Amino acid sequence: MKAGGNKSSWVKRGQPSQLPKEHIDWVIHPVTRFVKLEASAGLVLLLSTLLALALANSAWREPFATVWHTSVGINIGAFVFERSLHSWVNDAAMTLFFFLIALELKRELVLGELRQPRLAMLSISAALGGMLFPALVYLLLQFGEPGQHGWGTVMATDTAFVIGCLALLGRRIPKSLRIFMLSLAVVDDIGAIMVVAIGYGSEIDWFPIGLAMLGLVLIRLIGFLGVRSMPLFFLIGGLVWLAVDASGIHPTVTGVVLGLMTPTSKWVTDDRLHTIMDCVVAYPPGDHWSGDTPGRRVLKTAEAAAREALSPVERLEMLLHPWVGFVVMPLFALANAGVQLSDTQFSSSLMMAVFLGLVFGKPVGILLFSWLAVTLRIAVLPRDLSWRLILGGGALAGIGFTMALFIAELAYSPAQIHSVKLAILLASVASALFGLVLLLYLTPPAVELTAPPTGTPQRPLDRRSSEANDDEI
Repeated sequence: MKAGGNKSSWVKRGQPSQLPKEHIDWVIHPVTRFVKLEASAGLVLLLSTLLALALANSAWREPFATVWHTSVGINIGAFVFERSLHSWVNDAAMTLFFFLIALELKRELVLGELRQPRLAMLSISAALGGMLFPALVYLLLQFGEPGQHGWGTVMATDTAFVIGCLALLGRRIPKSLRIFMLSLAVVDDIGAIMVVAIGYGSEIDWFPIGLAMLGLVLIRLIGFLGVRSMPLFFLIGGLVWLAVDASGIHPTVTGVVLGLMTPTSKWVTDDRLHTIMDCVVAYPPGDHWSGDTPGRRVLKTAEAAAREALSPVERLEMLLHPWVGFVVMPLFALANAGVQLSDTQFSSSLMMAVFLGLVFGKPVGILLFSWLAVTLRIAVLPRDLSWRLILGGGALAGIGFTMALFIAELAYSPAQIHSVKLAILLASVASALFGLVLLLYLTPPAVELTAPPTGTPQRPLDRRSSEANDDEI
């Protein structure tokens, strides 16, 4: 019996080609569409930030602060493994954030636009400039001061807010700018977590590091043997996290390492998937689907094949994106963005260093290092990406919210942290407004061309004059 014949006979009988609809779909479908929007995570993060600020400056500020200092963990006899809820969010939940960032970087480098070395070098060079130049500006203003140790605070870019701002601009900006900014933010975050590991870690204990290395070798070994169980990989990854946490290195580094180790190749090819699906279609509906029958075994094989037709990187991105965007990052904002504005002494010099590092240092560093990379022929500038657009994108990169707050919690004393948090919030707002206004000015609505009427010859767009103007900074 041929699969094609059965398939056509099913269609003739009026068999549905989609899953059955239920009443809950009236709620699920709109929520699903909302989750898929690029700006959604940034919007939820913004609302969480505003809520944290409101609670920290209200009559509920003491209960709000007490919640985050509540000790949570395991206490069995002499074995005690506890930390505050604030620490669980910053150390454990944020590991998932960095794991997702590393997955996105791995996908872009192997499967995406960054697989071309010279295009990748443009984003990498820009990210280096966006980390080094702001740190230099900060150190010039804080050299010899009590806040000198916080130079890493101004090095990071908040991926969610940057992508959210770009989403607000819609089709006004070219796709190449979106790819450039996403890649820059991802590399920037990877660099920031390396700074955390090197610059803000405690004394290193090498024995737990050895255990962590053994765990990573075990992950690579079972992957080589063909083990496909995600829960097993997560279990071993959790043990590696515990070892890194005990070593004195910040445990979020684990997320970066595991993300970069995740395979990008899929187990089931498209041809094999179609062959397996044809075998499923070859079995017409009937009682033989119940029990341990050939039809049931084919159906289970098809289920596994459909899952494994995506690479582990793609599957994990799809799995973790909603949790990170709508749970982890809002929790982080609630735990860290609460700045008490009353009865607090703010350091103007420290605030100025953080503010100028992000608002001024970020765009200048990104533009300067990008230009140097192209001039030295290390990188190539895409045709539709001008220097002015890079400057506008660099201004948005000054939104350092998530990682800046993350590093600030490690770098500053309790007496300094309120000044730094307020400066980060002000700098992020200023960078967002400056970047959006600049990109709106540089990308007029006329760039969204409509298709000409049928039969009307389409006049090619003369880019020479516009490119000449755009190339002038």
